[in-house]
Amino acid sequence: MKKKLLFSMLALVASASAWAITDNQVYEPVNDIKCVNKWIYDRVHTPEAYTADAICSQRARTAVMDEGVIYVSRSEEKLVVVGNDSLMQSVIHRFNASDGSALPDLPLTLDGAPYARFLGVASIGVDNFHHIWVAPMTSTAQNEVPVYMVDTETGELTLVVEMDKGGDIQRTDYLDVIGDLTGEEAECNIMTIAGSSAEPGFPTVYRMHLSQGETEWEGGFDGDTHVDFVDFYPETATGFSLGPVVKMLQNYEDEEMRYAGEYFYIDCFGRDPVLYDVTGTIIDTFEEASDDVKQTDKGANGVVEFQLEGRNFMAYPKAQYDKNGNGCQIYVCELGEGMSLAGLTKYWQLPADSVGKMSDSGLRVHCISIEKSVDDEGNEVVTLFTFKAYNGMGIYEIGKNVGGGGEEPLKGDVNRDGKVNVSDVTALVNMILGVIPKDEETADVNKDGKVNVSDVTALINIILGVV
Repeated sequence: MKKKLLFSMLALVASASAWAITDNQVYEPVNDIKCVNKWIYDRVHTPEAYTADAICSQRARTAVMDEGVIYVSRSEEKLVVVGNDSLMQSVIHRFNASDGSALPDLPLTLDGAPYARFLGVASIGVDNFHHIWVAPMTSTAQNEVPVYMVDTETGELTLVVEMDKGGDIQRTDYLDVIGDLTGEEAECNIMTIAGSSAEPGFPTVYRMHLSQGETEWEGGFDGDTHVDFVDFYPETATGFSLGPVVKMLQNYEDEEMRYAGEYFYIDCFGRDPVLYDVTGTIIDTFEEASDDVKQTDKGANGVVEFQLEGRNFMAYPKAQYDKNGNGCQIYVCELGEGMSLAGLTKYWQLPADSVGKMSDSGLRVHCISIEKSVDDEGNEVVTLFTFKAYNGMGIYEIGKNVGGGGEEPLKGDVNRDGKVNVSDVTALVNMILGVIPKDEETADVNKDGKVNVSDVTALINIILGVV
């Protein structure tokens, strides 16, 4: 009877959010900077809903966040019959980054027909001018890597460029783009790394460049479309091995070089991220970093840098799924003096517990996206999106005032995110049902010394303004 009543109450406000569960963890402030989880959708915290979702698939490999919307790309999902052909169309699933609620899907088309290429959207991302792009996995039988821009209203793809592999035709999986894919607002650079199915991997890096105002792409290494790197860390390595990820960095000091992508991380299986320049020279490594910031397992690949309140940060995977008890978490660290990796200071592990420990069949990639905003008091806020294929995703806010201020939690703020809304109802119901651990201080909304259905009633009344 109590469960029926709880779910009836939840149904009154459930339409506002698909799940609105938080990880129920408390992240201690570091250097006056706070971190709170806004919501999480994964195998650990929302197992039934997540595992029934179409994005819980080894074909849904990558995701990105842009302008408050999350885009999860899934290859070969939707069966479409065209004439005598049965095609498996790729689909982009979209979610509201503010609360995790689902937005309309985007079934993808190319030249008006269902886009059904094998692993056709293995990689998804966004350039610096809000153009969503996708690219397929390519094999050693394919000399070009097509990169498509996505119409986010219709799902129609437009071919931007076919990256020429030249005379070194290797497999590619994950791409990175910096600048403007159209070339109208800025230059653009695209990079990808030759991957392999086993060590030692290949040394080949592919790169294409588009000058601002131009329409013709050229090789991004002084006219060459690819080069073989010879500089590796550790020195015994000779290639980039499995599922390599590249991430180009913006140049905040030189406006003319803002999107040149002259510095970039390469992260591949079995190794920490390594910072390179466009000549293939190693600029920095984790060699002198402290043990507490080094990856406990180096099987997952992905990295991003960001700035907040004059500080420089880096986020990267702590580990892959089940190695050493880990569960697809990331580290958020502040870079050392001079942006050095040697001086990395760890702030948080996100989530503190886990999003899941299920093998993703060796996809390796861990996607991390950053968006910046300013709160009502003029303080910078970073919204961080983390996505690990086949395990889950979540949103965290980082800043001086995120999660509210003061020692006493706001009445009704069950999940301690600084706001009282439907996500607190969801969290409270799950605490009562034992789905997530109970926070006695915030869950006892009516302060009667008990946590039960009467607290749900009190919370809904607070939200509706009845009390």
